[in-house]
Amino acid sequence: MTGSARPLEPPWALLAELTHGCPLRCAYCSNPTELTSRAAELTATQWRDVMRQAADIGIVQTHLSGGEPLLRRDLAEIVTAADSAGIHTQLVTSGVGLHEARLAALVDAGLRSVQLSVQHADPQQAELIAGARALTAKERAAGLARAADLPLGLNVVLHRANLDALDGIVELGLAWGAERIELANTQFYGWALRNRDALLPDRAQVARARERVERWRERLAGRMELVWVAPDYVDGIAKPCMGGWGAISLTVAPDGTVLPCPAAGELLGRDAPNVKDHQLGWIWRESAAFNRYRGESWMREPCRSCDLRTVDFGGCRCQAYALTGDATRTDPACHRSPDNGAVRALVDGAGGSAGAFAYRAPPKT
Repeated sequence: MTGSARPLEPPWALLAELTHGCPLRCAYCSNPTELTSRAAELTATQWRDVMRQAADIGIVQTHLSGGEPLLRRDLAEIVTAADSAGIHTQLVTSGVGLHEARLAALVDAGLRSVQLSVQHADPQQAELIAGARALTAKERAAGLARAADLPLGLNVVLHRANLDALDGIVELGLAWGAERIELANTQFYGWALRNRDALLPDRAQVARARERVERWRERLAGRMELVWVAPDYVDGIAKPCMGGWGAISLTVAPDGTVLPCPAAGELLGRDAPNVKDHQLGWIWRESAAFNRYRGESWMREPCRSCDLRTVDFGGCRCQAYALTGDATRTDPACHRSPDNGAVRALVDGAGGSAGAFAYRAPPKT
C-alpha cells in the first residue's frame, strides 16, 4: 500500500447508494449538489455483479441507501443479490413508501435490519427540516419493522434546529421500539455545507445535548444503545473519518462510481473509478483514487509529525478540500490545523434560532 506501514486490509462494509431520488429534501443532506439522474442508475443486474464482487473482496455488510432506496422497484432483487452473496443487508430509509406487503417481500428476499431516519420528534419541526411531511410514515415504518421482528435503529442528524429536542427524540425511539439510536452531529458536506449558517450550533447547545445523552445512557443501559457522533467543528478534534481514507469501507454511487466515502465525489471528480470500467477488487487495491491518501506519505505539517497521525489520519480529506481547496491540508476542524481559526470563528458566531433552509432539487429523470 502506498506510503504506509499498515498492511492493506479488505473492506468489511459497502454503502450501496441505489438512487439519489428521495421524497424528502433534508437541509443537512450530504448527497452531492449535482445528483445522479434515475436514468443513469445501475440496473439490478449490475448491482448483482457488484454484490458478488463485494463478497469476493471480503465485504460482509451492506447498507442499502440513497436517496430513498424504496423508490427502486427492483429493490427486492438487489436485496436477494446481496443476501445470496453472503452479505448482511440493512435498509437505510426515510420510511416513506414502506408498507406491509413491500416489507414482507424484502424480508423474503433476505433483508436483515432497518435503519430509519428521523429529523425531529415534533411533526411540524420535522417537516421544516426535511422539507416534507413524513413523521407519520416513519412511525408506521417503525411499527412494520418491529412486527416483522427486524432489528430497528434510528439515525438522527443533529444540528441547531433539533439539538435541544434530544429528549423527545430518545423518547420517540423508545416508543417505536428502536434498539439503537445514532445521534450524528451534522457533517458539513453537500447541502449541509450550503445550509451551515442555519444548522451550526453553538458550544453551549452542544454541551447541553452531550449532558442529556450521558443521562439517557445511564437510564437506558442494557435497553438501548445511544451512539454520539461528535461535532468536530465545535470540539476541535479531527475525526478518524471512515477509519482513514480507503481503510474499512467503500461507497458505490447510483451510477456505479466507487468512492472511499460518500462525500468524496467532489474531491475526486473524474478521477473516481466506476464499476462499469473496473472490478471492485482492483479499485480497492490498485486504483489511484483509493491509494491517494492512504498511509502518511501525502501528509503535510502539522500532520506529518503529529502524534495523532495514526489515530485520526489527518482528519477528513473531503472536509479539508471543501474548506481550503487542498485535500492534503490538515482537516481545519482540528485545533492543530493552521486553518482552524476560520472554523472557530464560525462556531463563535453560531447561535440563535435556525434560519431559513435552502433545499436541494430532486435529480432529473
